[in-house]
Amino acid sequence: MNTEKDFSPLTPNIVRALNDKLYEKRKVAALEIEKLVREFVAQNNSTQIRHVIQILASEFALSQHPHSRKGGLIGLAACSIALGKDSGLYLKELIEPVLTCFNDSDSRLRYYACEALYNIVKVARGAVLPHFNVLFDGLSKLAADPDPNVKSGSELLDRLLKDIVTESNKFDLVAFVPLLRERIYSNNQYARQFIISWILVLESVPDINLLDYLPEILDGLFQILGDGSKEIRRMCEVVLGEFLKEIKKTPSSVKFAEMANILVIHSNDLIQLTAMTWMREFIQLAGRVVLPYSSGILTAVLPCLSYDDRKKSTKEVASACNHSLMKLITPEDDEDEDTQSTVSPPREGSPPKSQDDLNVLLPPPVTLDLDGIVQVLDRHLHDSSTGMMTRIAVLKWLYHLYIKTPRKMFRHTDSLFPMLLKTLSDESDEVILKDLEVLAEIASSPAGQTDNSLSCDGKSEVHVTDPVKTGQQLTVVDSSPSTPSMNSYFYKFMINLLNFTLGFVVHYLLSLRSLICLSPPFLYRQLCLLLHAENIFHSMADILLKEEDLKFASTMVQTLNTILLTSAELFQLRNQLKDLHTQESCTLFCCLYRSWCHNPVATVSLCFLTQNYRHAYDLIQKFGDLEVTVDFLMEVDKLVQLIESPIFTYLRLQLLDVENNPYLIKALYGLLMLLPQSQAFQLLSNRLSCVPNPELMRTTDDSQECGAKRPTQAHMDYGELLEHFDRVQSKHLEVRHQRAGRANHPDRKLLL
Repeated sequence: MNTEKDFSPLTPNIVRALNDKLYEKRKVAALEIEKLVREFVAQNNSTQIRHVIQILASEFALSQHPHSRKGGLIGLAACSIALGKDSGLYLKELIEPVLTCFNDSDSRLRYYACEALYNIVKVARGAVLPHFNVLFDGLSKLAADPDPNVKSGSELLDRLLKDIVTESNKFDLVAFVPLLRERIYSNNQYARQFIISWILVLESVPDINLLDYLPEILDGLFQILGDGSKEIRRMCEVVLGEFLKEIKKTPSSVKFAEMANILVIHSNDLIQLTAMTWMREFIQLAGRVVLPYSSGILTAVLPCLSYDDRKKSTKEVASACNHSLMKLITPEDDEDEDTQSTVSPPREGSPPKSQDDLNVLLPPPVTLDLDGIVQVLDRHLHDSSTGMMTRIAVLKWLYHLYIKTPRKMFRHTDSLFPMLLKTLSDESDEVILKDLEVLAEIASSPAGQTDNSLSCDGKSEVHVTDPVKTGQQLTVVDSSPSTPSMNSYFYKFMINLLNFTLGFVVHYLLSLRSLICLSPPFLYRQLCLLLHAENIFHSMADILLKEEDLKFASTMVQTLNTILLTSAELFQLRNQLKDLHTQESCTLFCCLYRSWCHNPVATVSLCFLTQNYRHAYDLIQKFGDLEVTVDFLMEVDKLVQLIESPIFTYLRLQLLDVENNPYLIKALYGLLMLLPQSQAFQLLSNRLSCVPNPELMRTTDDSQECGAKRPTQAHMDYGELLEHFDRVQSKHLEVRHQRAGRANHPDRKLLL
């Protein structure tokens, strides 16, 4: 330091002592400076005061010589002590040179700077608040200082500054938040700890409403929550817990919409539970405000639903989020935005004159991001790694959306439909059951009645993939069966379901596996619970009538016939067919009959069910002209077993009325003659031996005509039905002979 300069009003002795390497001499100089400044204060000589501070700052604190910098720092602190309550008038000049020394490479000098600033702040107290940002900025750097002495000194200064902020009601939060937002993204552990401690202090001050600025720092808080230090994570959890308490107390003032997306992006294992907890509270407190962010929320929530017990808490909170979000969707979300009435806002300065005027003062209506939601759901369905519970949740969402917003959802049906069909082959029972519910809702929803694919003649082309023909697309003409309660997707569904069944049978043959419980019969039984059984069987019969693979058609008829005769779900349909008293029941019988002709034994059983005993007898008479195989006899065997089941109780009782049911007895004897002398033969023979002698059963009323037929309200051309049976069976015989003639292609046995 050049001591020849004019440093007045500082004396040469003071200047010399400030430049000394010994702390004691610098301390003596500081006391002299304090005495000198007190005199200037007494004289109200602010010019000289500023001059002293300027010399200490520029010539000492900012000097190139380390001892001079130390002298300048202690001199500035002495000025502040001498100024007392008046130090607030000179804080900018006092603080800035000290803060510059925070960046010094010498740790001892950084410590002295920290000590000097502590003395300055201690004297000024609340007067330092206008300079809070620069103080905070400097302290945030010292918080990460590698020297323990510097860190210790900064902690003392930090506590002092926190006390001042807590006591004061003049803290400028608006000016501070941008700096906080910047510093919160520090990766240094000590800096993070420093930031968190300050947020906790500010949050505890009643006069400071940090909640209003939470959207600006929430992302940073969740970043810190993922820190490797348990202590920092614990501190951050406390801060977030305090914020969440305040949010619950004053939800009306919370900016939920601005924070919803922030929660979505944080899926790190360490912070996921907290993010999910916040998300759950947001959904419950904010309600429909979060709907525009539904797709993002689902992206975060759905994978958590498949977590195991190791993440049980996260899974439970995610499930609550999912359930609450689903409840927010209402039928009003099915309305287009352009259909909502609009009201022009009142002119500025004019008071509202009506309720309509008041409505414009409300925020705009919340709109559901349906396209985004469907995209997320579809992506999870396509992802082979998606867990079972997540797949179930996705299907529940789709079902819910088709119930609440069917009109908008049908815009996505063409893209969703193939994957929903593919999901029928899922390995999980629960997934398949839920998938069937979605497909059933699509098929029966009135929103799907108007389909653009229909041509002017009421037909449409449905493209399906044949699993047997290596992915080749088949085109089936939709003949629009009489299913008034269904829509065009119902017929598409039935066609694809048949192709799925065909693929299932082929897969079974190739792998030689036993059929699992979720085989095609199970699917059809479940569908009968979800949709009208009559519609399902009617449409299946229509489609099978056009089926070119006759072997598959026969097997499929056998499957459907077994379901029809044995499933408890089809009790009402069996009753409808049993008497054929209505035109509708007769139409259904004829429809089924034409397809059932692919399987002779199934056709006879259908006639037994509908009490068409004479026609059953006529069919059995024709069995002599058919190619009787082992498979054929096994089917007759099964029919005999069915006749002994509760389903045909009414048929067995009708054997008592011999005179009025001669063709029933003849038909049963016909089956008996077809069978070899097996267990089924003995069973049916024993049953027929119980048929009473008609003479013994004759009543006293002889006026009745023997062999009276039960009345029917509708006429059916049984001769034409027999001709149709002959034509179908001729095709089957031709195909079997063609197969038998192919080398190395033996006829394979299809099992059900």
